[in-house]
Amino acid sequence: MNFDLFANEPAQQCQELLQGAVLLRGFALSLENQLLQDINRVTTESPPRTMVTPGGLPMSVATTSCGDAGWVSDAYGYRYSKRDALSRANWPAMPRSFFNLAVSAAATAGYENFLPDSALINLYKVGAKMSLHQDKNEKDFSQPIVSVSLGLPAIFLLGGLRREDKTIRVPLTHGDVVVWGGAARLFFHGVLPIKSGVHPLLGEQRINLTFRKAL
Repeated sequence: MNFDLFANEPAQQCQELLQGAVLLRGFALSLENQLLQDINRVTTESPPRTMVTPGGLPMSVATTSCGDAGWVSDAYGYRYSKRDALSRANWPAMPRSFFNLAVSAAATAGYENFLPDSALINLYKVGAKMSLHQDKNEKDFSQPIVSVSLGLPAIFLLGGLRREDKTIRVPLTHGDVVVWGGAARLFFHGVLPIKSGVHPLLGEQRINLTFRKAL
């Protein structure tokens, strides 16, 4: 069961979604130009690709990473690796703009001393989605997850510790940041299929930056 959150409420800069989870409206907008430049640099060095689940099914989202570790998925499972499992090259260094944004957003949400060592760049075309899942491959669950939305709007789903728990629906637009940790750190979450549209800077796509302390 899904519940629309803030459907009839005016946007606020900082909103608690659930215990441990915070929405920071427009938090990334001040870094917009630098973020887009750095995304272009990282994706040029390490192009996003559509990975497959351990069961062999293709994902609808194209993914790449930067930092000390990157996230990979293949027949061997979901995991972090210091090298791209396909090219065997090291992941690109995490841009300073990425790191500073993640640390600042985490602190604003109440999570001091966040030190992300991995940033995932997920590219959503129209119709792409992310099924409900937990982020549980990281070694330190005391560190939060920081997720940045750019481009087309999305509906973020946030539930509980069980896949069947009810979820809330959180509309996200360009520049919004969601941070979850503490009691919410292992909550199931996902993204509904991206609806058709054109963003003035990114066209027919959504880009999601997700920061973690992986190692």
